[in-house]
Amino acid sequence: MPEFDINSLRLQNQHLAGPRFTDPADVVRYLGAVQSQDYNGAVWALGQRLKGANADSIDKAFAKGDIIRTHVLRPTWHFVAPEDVRWMLDLTAKRIRMHTATRLRFFELNDAIFAKCAHIITRLLEGGKQLPRTDIAVALRQGGIATDEQRFIHIMMELELQQLICSGGREGKHLTYALLDERVPRLATMDTDEALAKLAERYFTSHGPATLQDFAWWSGLTQEECRIGLETVKSGLEMVGSGSTVYWMNGGTGNTAKPSGVLLLPNYDEYIVSYKDRSSSIDAKHIDKADPRGTLFNNTVIVNGRIAGIWKRELKKDTVTVQVTPFKPFSKAAGSALMSAAKRYAKFLGLKEHQLHVASI
Repeated sequence: MPEFDINSLRLQNQHLAGPRFTDPADVVRYLGAVQSQDYNGAVWALGQRLKGANADSIDKAFAKGDIIRTHVLRPTWHFVAPEDVRWMLDLTAKRIRMHTATRLRFFELNDAIFAKCAHIITRLLEGGKQLPRTDIAVALRQGGIATDEQRFIHIMMELELQQLICSGGREGKHLTYALLDERVPRLATMDTDEALAKLAERYFTSHGPATLQDFAWWSGLTQEECRIGLETVKSGLEMVGSGSTVYWMNGGTGNTAKPSGVLLLPNYDEYIVSYKDRSSSIDAKHIDKADPRGTLFNNTVIVNGRIAGIWKRELKKDTVTVQVTPFKPFSKAAGSALMSAAKRYAKFLGLKEHQLHVASI
């Protein structure tokens, strides 16, 4: 197996280097699913993989239903293309329920309660209505359903898994829910093996080089299920290796742009979160600096493919201030590229000014 640069190939295949897409729905469809519990972070994740995008254009695509946000993998929220919602949920809902079963018992949530909630919410949203969680929680309480914070979250997640509800557009700063049947047309169903193969092809094409274990982590499916999917499509993939580890990727994505410079990736970005083994992206000695939890789910500064620091933002009327904490001093070239990245972020947000503050170490 040939020598390869895992980070360069991942940046290319995820279109963080040399983005070619112009439509937000196309990049979501290509990636398969994009983790999105932090909506604004996920919008920026899409923006960096698009040519000429801004936050407003992605918000509009989301409002139109070109992008759907629902619980579909692991479990957490993801952006998915409308035509992918149902077959993915058919494939993953059982596994997600295994993660939530204990909490459902703790909150005394059962099929009878979910049926009552479904009836209330269907009547509330039918006719194309899109309402924020606060309004839905009020309606449930009026119907005799207790809705403390975590109980409400698990009710709504289960109704997403039942394919009753999904995301609507935004109402100001608030995200809304809508009825899935009014948002996403029904398509022909897909058998399990076909769905496993389709998910595997999407993942290894857009996220490769990646291992079987990475795919299992990203999808939330069992390793055996993932093996079935990979076996079906591996003839169309390229196998590469590093030591004793076998990686799979699609060598024909057509993206040959060479990654360089600096990226300001949001928390939960697919470049970090979609791999079980994240050692290629960070030196072990820096993991606690990046995220004391060890999960690397903070906003990260990427320099030539590796995590070189973390960042946060402060928004004012016309200005975004990007505050960076590096792991070690940046080179002059990296510092200049970092300023360009901050400028790009401000432009994406539609802000006139940007400021960059780099902490001394």
